[in-house]
Amino acid sequence: MAPAATIEYASDAPQPLSYPRLAKHHLLSSDTPDYLRLILTSKVYEILKETPLVLATNLSAKLGNQIWLKREDLQEVFSFKIRGAYNFMASLSEEERWKGVITCSAGNHAQGVALSGSRLGIPCTIVMPQGTPDIKVRNVSRLGAKVILHGLDFDEAKAECARLAALHGLAFVPPYDDPLVIAGQGTVGMEILKQLPDSDRLDAVFASVGGGGLVAGICEYVKRIGNPNTQVVGVETPDGDAMARSLEKGERITLKEVGPFSDGTAVKIVGEEPFRICQKLLDGIIKVDNDAICASIKDIFEETRSITEPAGALALAGLKQYIIQNNLIGSQKKFVAVVSGANMNFDRLRFVAERAELGEGREALLSVDIPERPGSFIALHSVIHPRAVTEFIYRYNVCGDRAIVLLSFKLQSSARQGEVGEVLAALEAADMKGYDISDDELAKSHLRYMFGGAQKVPHERVFRFAFPERPGALRKFLLGLQQRWNISLFHYRNHGGDLGKVLAGIQVPEEDAKEFDQFLESLDYGFVEETENTVYKRYLQG
Repeated sequence: MAPAATIEYASDAPQPLSYPRLAKHHLLSSDTPDYLRLILTSKVYEILKETPLVLATNLSAKLGNQIWLKREDLQEVFSFKIRGAYNFMASLSEEERWKGVITCSAGNHAQGVALSGSRLGIPCTIVMPQGTPDIKVRNVSRLGAKVILHGLDFDEAKAECARLAALHGLAFVPPYDDPLVIAGQGTVGMEILKQLPDSDRLDAVFASVGGGGLVAGICEYVKRIGNPNTQVVGVETPDGDAMARSLEKGERITLKEVGPFSDGTAVKIVGEEPFRICQKLLDGIIKVDNDAICASIKDIFEETRSITEPAGALALAGLKQYIIQNNLIGSQKKFVAVVSGANMNFDRLRFVAERAELGEGREALLSVDIPERPGSFIALHSVIHPRAVTEFIYRYNVCGDRAIVLLSFKLQSSARQGEVGEVLAALEAADMKGYDISDDELAKSHLRYMFGGAQKVPHERVFRFAFPERPGALRKFLLGLQQRWNISLFHYRNHGGDLGKVLAGIQVPEEDAKEFDQFLESLDYGFVEETENTVYKRYLQG
């Protein structure tokens, strides 16, 4: 996850509600921008081609609706941000171009400005916080921009950006709060209506909301040209909902903190001009959590074989939630989600993979109380079988007659609540008590990595086993261990590799040692004994 210092959420909107760059013929009689004219005359196509609008075939079949993906992740800088940055910079005067431009960004806007500058021959300066990851600095430098690292956080970098702009007379390129930027982003809406077959029957467009420039631009075009019944819906996270709260209150509000996962939309205060437009034209806001975003990243990958950033999958997550909340599965409506970017941090992929199954309701995480006696372990697995177990964590309880197991498994049906209920009932009938903790953030983020602890277990020997990771392999392994020796520790997690890896503790009295060693040799699996391992002794042995 990116360091907090690089997240662009601590900035107030950089422009007041005025339009000094617009000619009189670009204003309506109300003295507000004529966005239809600005979008139609946008300069973005001097360097950009239209991005494809593709049908998500599998997801459409699954949800019984036409779901289309607007592939802004295929831009040269992997984000829609190039549209607004280029349209603004291409409209600068010759003197402004000669002096150069400046902006403060550690994300997609920085790359959009840098690429636009290289194509237009405009010197660019990008101010970033000192904690910005090297890959982002290299990407912007590669495009020809001068990068200045300043300050411990985004506020300090922004202050330096303002100082340099005033000192050298550089034009500031706003990320979202400017009519020319909004018009550039609005070309996304124009392309959607142009590319979508029978676009007059489009039911809704979903777009991520950060500062609001993208969704505002789409609103201005779709609401002027499209079917009056076509909705435009913004999508935010619960910990990054500045637009939703502002619309609810009737004025822009500033969030105290913003969640960093969807960093492409992590904005504390929305732009004043986007807010004005959204007050007038936006049909609503949907909020989705991180698990839903992870599930949508997986959906997009399965449709396109492309990996998006969290903010890039935000719109699709909102679209899916909209269908479910409004009981629209199988309604054969037509929806578009804007896939807004693909600048994914590689170190987030593990988190995405772990949370995707939970986010789409295809995996359940349970805490189960079982009798502390030989045979209970395989009996528990038999209740879950034939469902694929993806995680199994257990530690012997020396102080009681009940043990606690943490396990997760893949669901077989789309009726999640019903299937989990059936499993819980089957556990109850087998003298076990299960608890569904799939929505518990403490369990998902921390407990599964800390479960167990040190126990003083008599006659315990500890082994690492490896077996081919294929359907039924874990059960076969457990049946192989089902002898008269008690399992005192067990940890298994399906990481998607070719080998399943298990850490197991087994109570073996000294008089059984020879027989047990013969049993190990009879197994078809490789193993390493770790009984004398320092890590085991320090953390798992009481």
